[in-house]
Amino acid sequence: MPHNISLITTIAAALGFGLLFGYLATRLKLPALVGYLAAGIIIGPATPGFVADTALAGQLAEIGVMLMMFGVGLHFSLDDLWAVRRVALPGAVLQIAVATALGMALAHFWGWSLGGGLVFGLALSVASTVVLLRALEERGILDSFNGRIAVGWLVVEDLVTVLVLVLLPALAGSLGGTAVDSHGAAATGGTSLWTTLAITLGQVGAFIALMLVVGRKLFPWILWQVARTSSRELFTLCVIAAAVGIAYASTYYFGVSFALGAFFAGMVLRESALAHRAAEESLPLRDAFAVLFFVSVGMLFEPSILVEQPLKLLAVVTIIVAGKSVVAFLLVLLLRYPAKTALMVSASLAQIGEFSFILAALGLSLGLMPAEGQSLILAGAIISIALNPLVFRATKPLERWLGRNVALAAKFERAADPLAELPASVPQEHLSGQVVLVGYGRVGRRIAAALAGRGIPFVVAEQNRELVDQLRKEGGHAVAGNAGEPAVLIQAHIARAAMLVIATPDTFHVRTMIETARALNPDIKTVVRTHSDEEAELLRGERAGEIFIGEQELAKGMTESILANMGNVTSGGHHAH
Repeated sequence: MPHNISLITTIAAALGFGLLFGYLATRLKLPALVGYLAAGIIIGPATPGFVADTALAGQLAEIGVMLMMFGVGLHFSLDDLWAVRRVALPGAVLQIAVATALGMALAHFWGWSLGGGLVFGLALSVASTVVLLRALEERGILDSFNGRIAVGWLVVEDLVTVLVLVLLPALAGSLGGTAVDSHGAAATGGTSLWTTLAITLGQVGAFIALMLVVGRKLFPWILWQVARTSSRELFTLCVIAAAVGIAYASTYYFGVSFALGAFFAGMVLRESALAHRAAEESLPLRDAFAVLFFVSVGMLFEPSILVEQPLKLLAVVTIIVAGKSVVAFLLVLLLRYPAKTALMVSASLAQIGEFSFILAALGLSLGLMPAEGQSLILAGAIISIALNPLVFRATKPLERWLGRNVALAAKFERAADPLAELPASVPQEHLSGQVVLVGYGRVGRRIAAALAGRGIPFVVAEQNRELVDQLRKEGGHAVAGNAGEPAVLIQAHIARAAMLVIATPDTFHVRTMIETARALNPDIKTVVRTHSDEEAELLRGERAGEIFIGEQELAKGMTESILANMGNVTSGGHHAH
């Protein structure tokens, strides 16, 4: 019996070619995302041979957007963002503003409309969270302080973009495009810009209020009820139904974008104690639809742009890779953070990805941006993502160069920074025989509380300037900076300290810290936290003092508790006899 199988054909081709080209990309040391985009170009209408159904691919891509945004919401932590707010919030907003202005200036030079330039500039200003997370994970620096700043910066970018996705349809008419109503249909005339904006913000506000007041209680409760059935497939179904259902309902009833609806679905489910399991169970489906999203984006790409507009493309890539990076570098330095942090953030931003594609597609559908703009954005994304590993590698020689030019590094990092030096008012008895505690995270805080409880003096060396500021306000002694640099440990008076305690998860600089401490204070005792047996073995070889491995200590504590309890049971049993 004849029937239409274009949906099956499109999914099969997208996943099959996505797998093949994703594998080739990873073999070439490129992100798999580059391969997925290339797969889309191969099965798209712009290249000869098999052509997938672009309309169906577009709808599959929408589901991909929903599930990706749901994933962002599930992992979105206000606490993590709050910890780096003083650098991530002003830095990201200013960087978006400058990069958008650069994109608009370029679009104006090409003769595009104001609306087209705005969408184009915004698309060039926001980096890909997916690409960044993969890059940080590969380098083992996702949990480092600099890694958290880079992620926080991109979370702020994501939130700004979500706001733009909400407001753009309402503003499209006044920007020279087609205004649309809450259901995506062309809006009729007769309503002013302010009325349209007020209605849009009112609908968004009502949706957010409903999600925060009702959703935060209702959806975690539903998740618990389903979890109690002990059915894994029902649990996965509940998570996916919540993501797609809330995204659809938010668009249908509130006129909110699928992206924002799915983001809030993830945020409210994060309130549940089962959030981690929800993220884990939905991951395979999220990954599969993310591939379909990137493949469908590749299908929209016009390869001819590489030949027809090479200078325009070069200008776009320059803004993404060089323009944004330089702006971010300078902003981080102006916010009085170290040059190494500035290099990390600028390398993280030297690419664009998923949100740029969503913005470009929206700009095209609203009649704001020409089709050429979408092709330039896609080409810029593919090239910048492919170049990103090289940009990260380039930060290493720059770090080494700054390390050799000590005076320049000091000028960059410590100029007029009161937190980089201990105040002269610190009593001298606190700076002799004290503990120098590197890192004031979850482990460092507990150690500090125990030392304070026993009246043992200590000085904290911590990269997070907000934490140092807070500690000082509470009457503690702390210096801001990377303790891998001798100047920071010197400021903590390591030369007269009794002990160096390294409680930071960033183990990259541990050996340098120990070398500096021993050079200035040969009798100092050291206590080090590490994450792996391999690292511990290396440190033991260098006589690094006492070494604690997280999992080992956890297992030791649990075992002692078990043996103590089993001892009670056994002795109780003997008494019974």
